[in-house]
Amino acid sequence: EKFRVAVLVSQAALQFIHGLNLSSEYDAPEEVKAAGFQICAYELGSIVEGHDVKKLKIHGGVEDIAAKLSTSIVNGIPTSEHLVNERKHIYGINKFTETPPRGFWVFVWEALQDTTLMILAVCALVSLAVGITVEGWPKGAYDGLGIVLSILLVVFVTATSDYRQSLQFRDLDKEKKKITVQVTRDGLRQKISIFDLLPGDIVHLAIGDQVPADGLFISGFSVLINESSLTGESEPVSVNSRNPFLLSGTKVQDGSCKMLVTTVGMRTQWGKLMATLSEGGDDETPLQVKLNGVATIIGKIGLYFAVVTFAVLVQGLFSRKLQDGTQWIWSGDDAMEMLEFFAIAVTIVVVAVPEGLPLAVTLSLAFAMKKMMNDKALVRHLAACETMGSSTSICSDKTGTLTTNHMTVVKTCFCGEIKEVSTSNKSNHFRSAVPESAVKILIESIFNNTGGEVVNNKENKIEILGTPTETALLEFGLLLGGDFQAERKASKIVKVEPFNSAKKRMGVVIEFPEGGLRVHCKGASEIILAACDKVISPNGDVLPLDEPTTNHLKITIEQFASEALRTLCLAYMDVGTNFSIDSSLPLQGYTCIGIVGIKDPVRPGVKESVAICKSAGITVRMVTGDNINTAKAIAREIGILTDDGIAIEGPVFREKSEEELYELIPKIQVMARSSPMDKHTLVKHLRTSLGEVVAVTGDGTNDAPALHEADIGLAMGIAGTEVAKESADVIILDDNFSTIVTVAKWGRSVYINIQKFVQFQLTVNVVALIVNFTSACLTGNAPLTAVQLLWVNMIMDTLGALALATEPPNDDLMKRSPVGRKGNFVSNVMWRNILGQSLYQFVIIWILQTRGKAAFHLDGPDSDLILNTLIFNSFVFCQVFNEISSREMEKINVLKGILKNHVFVAVLSCTIIFQIVIVEFLGTFASTSPLTVRQWFVSVCLGFLGMPIAAALKLIPVGSN
Repeated sequence: EKFRVAVLVSQAALQFIHGLNLSSEYDAPEEVKAAGFQICAYELGSIVEGHDVKKLKIHGGVEDIAAKLSTSIVNGIPTSEHLVNERKHIYGINKFTETPPRGFWVFVWEALQDTTLMILAVCALVSLAVGITVEGWPKGAYDGLGIVLSILLVVFVTATSDYRQSLQFRDLDKEKKKITVQVTRDGLRQKISIFDLLPGDIVHLAIGDQVPADGLFISGFSVLINESSLTGESEPVSVNSRNPFLLSGTKVQDGSCKMLVTTVGMRTQWGKLMATLSEGGDDETPLQVKLNGVATIIGKIGLYFAVVTFAVLVQGLFSRKLQDGTQWIWSGDDAMEMLEFFAIAVTIVVVAVPEGLPLAVTLSLAFAMKKMMNDKALVRHLAACETMGSSTSICSDKTGTLTTNHMTVVKTCFCGEIKEVSTSNKSNHFRSAVPESAVKILIESIFNNTGGEVVNNKENKIEILGTPTETALLEFGLLLGGDFQAERKASKIVKVEPFNSAKKRMGVVIEFPEGGLRVHCKGASEIILAACDKVISPNGDVLPLDEPTTNHLKITIEQFASEALRTLCLAYMDVGTNFSIDSSLPLQGYTCIGIVGIKDPVRPGVKESVAICKSAGITVRMVTGDNINTAKAIAREIGILTDDGIAIEGPVFREKSEEELYELIPKIQVMARSSPMDKHTLVKHLRTSLGEVVAVTGDGTNDAPALHEADIGLAMGIAGTEVAKESADVIILDDNFSTIVTVAKWGRSVYINIQKFVQFQLTVNVVALIVNFTSACLTGNAPLTAVQLLWVNMIMDTLGALALATEPPNDDLMKRSPVGRKGNFVSNVMWRNILGQSLYQFVIIWILQTRGKAAFHLDGPDSDLILNTLIFNSFVFCQVFNEISSREMEKINVLKGILKNHVFVAVLSCTIIFQIVIVEFLGTFASTSPLTVRQWFVSVCLGFLGMPIAAALKLIPVGSN
């Protein structure tokens, strides 16, 4: 809000300054003139940013500004490399200065801020000081250096992991900002990246677009701009020749226009706003919040255990000193022992605090996001990954999502005759069957009443621009032998009412050179037909629309729709000269020109994807603005509409009471002729009344409310407007329904991977805590030292997260029912595996501790050290094999596909190699002693035994929650 106030204040200040400077004549700087321009970047910025109408008039209006920018409002800027470079040099480029990425050492510093690690570091320093004083260098420094090295290892592994993620998110952020716009350059229409825009460019904006730079309105119709992102005002601003100012970052809410770019990059209002904002990271996802709570509880339990363990160990030391009668004589060795006790207590806290939980979530989500990019899904909000895994319902658009969006006119009904259209079918044949007067009015309607255009592209070939529906109609117009440019020149468009989902129609008013106005209207067949009272007869005359003709047309619409065709009705009306351009278009009194049936084939793979969703317990509903018969035909074809399902129309749905909706909504499978608010109501009821987790697809500006309301908003990357993409959580880059199923699969994979990791980590936590605690209480010393516990902590936190959280999804994931909104994260299955495995590991370690010396015939001065090394080694190998067992929570075969997961294999290999190094070569630091081959064999076997035990545990039936 403060930024918005700053924007408004700067505008007021600019207007005040310009008010003082108006009298002075403007003269461009020499550098600008030398480059061939007559106006500088600052002057241009002040006109648009200050909304300075007077200054604009002094410069001669928009056309003169274009001339001073050496551009043409018809042909755009020339694109020779030299001229483009001059333009960049004088006016800058359309990029915002980004905050520099945080370096690796920043992440190292952040990792060092961990409280428990800081306490351990203090312990290490005291240990070094006391050790060196008592035993001298280097012998006295081993314990302290061991802890320091362990801390550094933990810090560097954590920092590396975080740093790689930050780079990954940066790449995703770049992907989010890839927006293309339509411009005219060298007289040719083309698509370019917004980053390539330059002052002088002519940009074509349509409903739902984001204004890519500051600029001036050249021409257009009914343009309403939503400036809420800049000013906070929700009321849209009308932009026209009287108020021609367009600001970067705002959105086109209605209408279409041509715009002259005047200011780009950091000089725009949006750029200045961005400069004051630092880049914010993603919020914590719901699962991260939940797991942070779990981590806090476990941390508190760990703290309690640590305090008790420390107290028991100190009490043991006092008891020994009392027995020896040396309670008043304290040596450096005693101080070192106390310090070791304290280090063990702190390390118990380190092990107990599962800081790997949030890390695992982030790792898993980041891994999934990167892989989903390859699968054509761009995740804008991290939480969407995991939420999609819980989704129970998908409300999908039809056009472009379930269908290909490559539309062609295949059937028509003009002058009472139904005809099939094909490109091989020459237009002459079609034209000969329809009176010339009817063809003339049909071509006039198609080429004037359109949001599309027929232009010459870069290769100088004819290209049709516009939505797939508009493209299909324009293609049909060209097939009839029409000339788009000639038709446009023959009359002048004076008013346009663009298509919107609420009215389901679009209209234009054209003025003829000889005078007189005509309204052309097209839209949903039944709505336009209801507005007609006349029709063009088979011989080309205009006749009143009687009941038999109306019924014939209605039957034709139903017939087309039952063949899964989209139907549009075209109509016109002569309004003479008494029509006021400021008033709305008439709603009645039209003459029906005819009906067109547009085929939009079903996408390949959609039927299979819908079947996968059903087997996964996800209900798919089709929500479309199309005719109910068309919707039903396609829904049946792809398996959405079943015999016990309901297809309903938006107007009928709107009339239902709350009680009726509660009964009706679970059965609705198709909603046709729906408005954006119908979609919003459906989503809201599914979420609140029925407790479903809902994913919604949308492409238009009007879908924004439903996308916001849904748990996961899915916007279409190709057909979607910028407004829809801004409101969405995931952008489906190929507009394909099958990709939505892939997103759901990845979402489930994320959820289950994190469950696997939590199961693995809680097992290590429970065993490490209980072993050290019971051992301290019963024997007076802890078998696992601080350095060893830090290594275990690393295995289970960072390395465990890497191994288990990056498991790719398999097809079995889509054969189980969704978790939904109320599912427990730590399920009964997980508790069974955790408790069973913990019990086994504790028993093994306890037997080793009490019977180990006898079993391995250990005696002599090093017997305790060797036994503790054996316990440590067995404990680590228990974790290694438990990690393999954790790959599947319910299946016995845990080795399936293990070699395909290279990260998992690498982590396990590194763990084993490093464990060998610690035991055999780093004894002085890690308090270990090299083991014999027999002792190694027993350690590995004890670890391996955990796998059959884990398999046996999976045979014990438990509830699913």
